[in-house]
Amino acid sequence: MKIQDILWPKDGICTDVEMYFHSNYKRSLVKEECVYILFQKGGVVTTDTYFNSLTIEKWRKYTKVRQVMLTLSLQGKFNVSLCWKQKINDMYVERELKNRTVNADRRTQITLEFPEETKGMFFFRLEALEKGARFFGGSYDAAVQEECQPVKIGIVVCTYRREKYVCDNVRLISQDIIENPESQLYGRVEMFISDNGKTLEPYGLAGEKIHVSPNKNAGGAGGFTRGLIEILKHPEKGITHVLLMDDDVVVDTASILRTAAILSLLKEEYKSAFIGGAMLRSDQRNIQIESGASWNAGNLVPLKVNLDLRLWQNCLLNEQEEYREYNAWWFCCFPMEIVSVDNLPLPIFIRGDDLEYGLRNMKTLILMNGICVWHEPFENKYSSFLEYYIIRNRLIDNSFHFPGWGKKELIRELIREYRREGYLYRYKNVSLYMRGIRDFLRGIDFLEQTDAEQLHRQIMEAGYRAVPAEELEVPFFYREYKRGCKEEHSVLHEVVRRLTFNGYLLPAKHVRTVPMATARPEFVWRARTILFYDIVENKGFVTHRSIRTFIRQGFEVAGMIAAILVGYEKAKQSFTSRGNEIRQLAFWEKYLEMEEKDE
Repeated sequence: MKIQDILWPKDGICTDVEMYFHSNYKRSLVKEECVYILFQKGGVVTTDTYFNSLTIEKWRKYTKVRQVMLTLSLQGKFNVSLCWKQKINDMYVERELKNRTVNADRRTQITLEFPEETKGMFFFRLEALEKGARFFGGSYDAAVQEECQPVKIGIVVCTYRREKYVCDNVRLISQDIIENPESQLYGRVEMFISDNGKTLEPYGLAGEKIHVSPNKNAGGAGGFTRGLIEILKHPEKGITHVLLMDDDVVVDTASILRTAAILSLLKEEYKSAFIGGAMLRSDQRNIQIESGASWNAGNLVPLKVNLDLRLWQNCLLNEQEEYREYNAWWFCCFPMEIVSVDNLPLPIFIRGDDLEYGLRNMKTLILMNGICVWHEPFENKYSSFLEYYIIRNRLIDNSFHFPGWGKKELIRELIREYRREGYLYRYKNVSLYMRGIRDFLRGIDFLEQTDAEQLHRQIMEAGYRAVPAEELEVPFFYREYKRGCKEEHSVLHEVVRRLTFNGYLLPAKHVRTVPMATARPEFVWRARTILFYDIVENKGFVTHRSIRTFIRQGFEVAGMIAAILVGYEKAKQSFTSRGNEIRQLAFWEKYLEMEEKDE
């Protein structure tokens, strides 16, 4: 059984050759009727890479795979080596496991068997013994004695007015899998798209295997849940696993194929496992943003951050397992048997729906090199309104999963937020943060009875909105922006800054320009005006110092602390005792107004 194809760089997906092959020379990647590498004599290519190595340790741990073979398509004279690497503490161990010389006058397929290993990664090395030798590709295959588990994947995508991304991904998945009789997953994939913006109808995406549901804009939680409900309502489709995937990612369908291969071979004790995909940067496609994460009561800990996956050392590091609690829904696959009429996600719009569902249901998370998506980095996606959802949903999630996180911790976080955002003159953010706490204190009835779409419009209007550079009241200068990215200060300056409340007790004299998503109070000390700028989108917004507003919000924070002391435990209890009410199919059908549509 084929478990991993040897992948090639693809236009529009990833063209960084070092993510696929390492070489001792500038190889010739030829694209004619097929893709192949044309070698010079003495040229060497290895696959100790992110996409084309095989992590035998995880295949043996989680699946029934024991014996692994390598199938290659070659023409010409080659020295073929089967190789192995492992990271042990800070050391790297490498061995050649098997060697064979191949001399093929025409394109020939060969198969070599890897010796048994239980740790590390497998890869292969090709050395051309003559000029003009060609490598056409291949695969890692497994001899499986037991019967493979049937797998049919329902891909759920939630979208809100991102037509281009959705159309591109639907077109790609249709071309490579759904409408491709030669695909291993032909007839075993259907797509369920929740159209929260109700804008996809003119694009004609719907079909026999692609289902588009116009949906109320109840955020990612509402959209993904709608997809799960559509699958629940059609058991005759035989969907065994659901793959939740963001609408604005770039995906190679090979990630879906590899996910399906793992699922079909899982050991009995891992049948309920989640398969997670890493997030890589869309602007630097060799850099990983996150591969799994832990919640830690709201102090989010993303794993394997900023690894350059062109380096084989990082590929080995990336496969080392550590404590993880969930995988975000940019690419997350799990069995449909987990989903039921009384085990649906929470209606918390965005930020925390994937987390809570993972904490509630995930026992095992499998992550492997080569299963990923590319996404715009978070520092390029600052949104002021998220202040509301981040704290409100964190409190809801902690009510269920970290009840020990209590009033003292919340008060400490509130004071920290007030100081940070107040020092940046982002007073609207302070108000949004307190509104999030206030709505949590209203308990589960607030969440059940509030129109999420209407609330979201209010929250959006209450935050800062970035506008194009030409509409800003403060001109943008790149030198000022770079200065605002990082500015060194002495220890004495830092002491004075803290004692004067970031300069509030001193006259304001500066206009500062800082990055929108990564601004820090020390960069704007004694500023009278701050321009927060997104250099990718060429947009920004401006804030001005107001001592009166800062003091007024200080009194509001004091009032909020009093409300927390009085009402926190009661609100938390309302969620823990009645939480099952908002996980039910009946609740969601009413919440999404599906009952009215069915009528």
